[in-house]
Order: sequence, then C-alpha cells, then structure tokens
Amino acid sequence: MIKSMTGYGRARQMLHQRDITVEVRAVNNRYLDCTVKMPRAFLFAEDAMKRRVQEAVSRGKVDVFVTVDATAADTVQVAVNAPLAESYLRALRLLMDQSRNFLLPDTLLPVGDSELWKGASPFAVARTLAGYPDVLSVTKAETDLEGVEADLCAVLDEALENFNAMRAQEGKKLAEDLANRLDAVERYTAQVEARSPETVAEYREKLLRRMREALRGVTVDEQRILAEAAIYADKTAVDEETVRLRSHVSQLRGLLTSNAPQGRRMDFLIQEINREANTIGSKCADVSIARVVVELKAEVEKMREQAQNVE
Repeated sequence: MIKSMTGYGRARQMLHQRDITVEVRAVNNRYLDCTVKMPRAFLFAEDAMKRRVQEAVSRGKVDVFVTVDATAADTVQVAVNAPLAESYLRALRLLMDQSRNFLLPDTLLPVGDSELWKGASPFAVARTLAGYPDVLSVTKAETDLEGVEADLCAVLDEALENFNAMRAQEGKKLAEDLANRLDAVERYTAQVEARSPETVAEYREKLLRRMREALRGVTVDEQRILAEAAIYADKTAVDEETVRLRSHVSQLRGLLTSNAPQGRRMDFLIQEINREANTIGSKCADVSIARVVVELKAEVEKMREQAQNVE
C-alpha cells in the first residue's frame, strides 16, 4: 500500500543510563531532504542517523529531533598525581628539619619533625596533601562513542517505525480517495466513448439537411455526404485517447497496491491522463462531450493534488 509523505513518529528509551527521545516529522518535498537536530556532544552520530532515515524514507522533507539526558551516565574519575604529592611531602619534611631549632613565640616548644607528625594517621597526612594544588585531578570518563551511536539509532528505529505506521495509515486513505476518482474517470471515459459515434451520425444528418436546403430540387450526392462524414469522423475520433486513458487508469490502480514508493510514477501517469483529456476536448466540438471533459479534468486535478502527498 502506498504511503503518505507527511507523518510523525516519536520514541523514548532509557539506554545505559541515558534518557533518549527521538521525534521524526516529514512534509511534502520533491526529493529526500533530511535534517537532524541534536545536542552538539552527540553530533558524531548524525551521519549514521541520516543513513537510517534514507533506508526508511525515499522522499520528503524529514526533520529528526534528538534530545538526550545523560546526567545519570556521566561518570568522573579522580586521579592522584603521586610524584607531585611526594614532592610536597619531601618539601614539608625539609621545611620542618630547617625549622627544628626555631622557637614559637611565647613558648619553648620546638617545632620539629617528631612533634608535628607525632600521632598523625595516614588519612590525616593524605587529607593534608590533597589540599595542595594539582595533587588530585577530576576528569570525566571516556565515552563509548560506538555504543552511544548504537543507542541513538535504536531509538530512531522505533521512531521511524511509528512514523511509517502513521504514513501507511494516511496512505491507505489517499489510495481510497484516488481509487474513487479513478472510478469517476472511467465513467466519464465511457460516456465519451458512447457519445462519440453519435456525434458523427448527427453531423452526417446535419450536413445532409443543410445541403438539401441549399440545393432545393437538386439530388444530393449521398457518396459526397458519406465522404464528408468520414472526414469529420476521422478528425473527431477519440478511440486512441480513450484507450490510452483506460490504460493509464489501470496502471494507476496497480500502483495504489504497491508497497514501493510510487509517487513520481503517479505524477507522470496523471499528467498523461490530463493530456488525453485535453486532446479529447480539442477534437470534439460536441457540447455534451465538452461538459464531460470538464468534469474529467476536474477529477484529474484533484488526483494531481492528492498524488503530491504520495511518497
């Protein structure tokens, strides 16, 4: 069944502590034009997501919106600059050794290595060293780019599935409408086929009547009348046009049941139907046929508008 070019699909999943939401929207367009809007930190997955869209959609203006809440997935690592901490510790010991003979103001207590570190636990020493610049550094853990890309594409696949389901539903209604209009085209074609021979007979009778009125008392040459009627019939014959019309209608019916994108072929066939209708209108001077052609072209125009929505 044909699909509409317009549609909307949305999916949301929690994958590897990332809350990922993907929305897909599409409107009519002659070719495929895909745009992916996502946080800058995840732009590395843009090309992969566009490829997924190209596999699922043949034409249309497709916009993909991606939002990612990765707060829970952000992990940090604390690194210890051991050489720097050791240098700080050596500097402190050297400073204490040099100040061993100094006396604190108003006291007689020496400031020496044994007195300063006496009873100090390893945790206290570590906490003291951690307060110095650059001993500890905090960095974010490296992101698994391939894993994140796979997660984003997985959510996109679900959104595209919902998107295509909506397009298929709209395509079903488009197919029903187009099928009804094809029925109307066939009815109008049948009316033209039925009326066309009558116009030739009416022209023959009209021509005979006029010649009899103009040539009163003179025998009318029936062969001449038949020749004129034959010429008129040849000029106004629309058999070829009606045969092609029915052929185009049959092909369009086949396209309506196809699962492959058929929008461009439908555009072409509808143009051909319109061309045949114009030819019939130009050949036939009959008022009743002209009215039928007007109705026929009105249906073709409505079909053209609907076909603009077909993928």
